[in-house]
Amino acid sequence: METVIMHPKNEEQLSALKVFAKALKIKFEISSRNSEFAGKVNKGKKQTEESKAVTLDPKKSLEENIG
Repeated sequence: METVIMHPKNEEQLSALKVFAKALKIKFEISSRNSEFAGKVNKGKKQTEESKAVTLDPKKSLEENIG
């Protein structure tokens, strides 16, 4: 089954979506997402994608592996 994520722009739209989901007996959850927090998460993802991979040798100490 697929998941649908909707982004209502105001309380009226949110209320209408809730009524619609309840009428069709569709389970839903409400989550408020802080746009500042979302920006930080996306920035972290970008930094992770740009990071270099490091292969560790289990026979060496941590200092030898990262040094």
